[in-house]
Amino acid sequence: MGEQNSGYKHYVAGLISGVSMVIVGHPFDTVKVKLQKHNTDANGFKYRSGFHCTTRILKTEGIKGLYRGATPSFVGMAFESSLLFGIYSQTKQALQGGDHNRKPESHIIIPSAAFAGSIISFILCPSELVKCRMQIQGTDSLVPTSRKYSGPLNCAIQTVKTEGVSGLFRGGVTTLMREAIGNAVFFRIGIISGGLSGIAFWSAVLPLDVAKTIIQTTPDKNLTKNPFVLLRSIYRRSGVRGCYTGLGPTVSRAFPANAAAIVTFEAASKLLGITRD
Repeated sequence: MGEQNSGYKHYVAGLISGVSMVIVGHPFDTVKVKLQKHNTDANGFKYRSGFHCTTRILKTEGIKGLYRGATPSFVGMAFESSLLFGIYSQTKQALQGGDHNRKPESHIIIPSAAFAGSIISFILCPSELVKCRMQIQGTDSLVPTSRKYSGPLNCAIQTVKTEGVSGLFRGGVTTLMREAIGNAVFFRIGIISGGLSGIAFWSAVLPLDVAKTIIQTTPDKNLTKNPFVLLRSIYRRSGVRGCYTGLGPTVSRAFPANAAAIVTFEAASKLLGITRD
């Protein structure tokens, strides 16, 4: 009875979880995006490491530089996390056939998580596109001054004006693949540890994330949107290392941010009186 009446509570707990994840993880994400944009480009400035990128941001922009693009990230992650945990929980319950006392197994966890990840990709794609475009405008920006955005809303409006509404969904297929695969891994491992599940998520899908960043931030409208064609080009130029650009800050972010998300979700669930399987 309590489980069936607590459906909305999963969404509330997920929303709170998403906010905590951004607070902890956004600075790492900014470094990751800058590395992916700069260090996979054939020309332009290159960072020696994630630490080098971080120090340059702090030196030229201060701590606020690490939170560049945080507004769309807060909005996107709050809704994304809310829907992710909510859809995952309800899909899992449906696949269990009403038997809430049985511990969920892989054949229930994996499709539930992949389905939830696919759904939330439609929210994540536009919010991450705006976030990424804001993040690359700071230190060592490759973006001409005349094309810089004054804020997240201006970025979204200008994108729609120049590319249409579909422009906000550039990289959508890549985002969907990343989220479906990554969350299947995240929730399967998440039974063991929130931190380890985050590392597993990004280890599985980082090449797709590299491709997504390039697709969403390039000014070249003729650039292929096929992530595998892009990754083949990066591999030829930089090898496997190029396909995993940003691995350092991503792994550094994964444990604290995803652990914070899981811990916050569990704490919120307890406060909301959600019955756990």
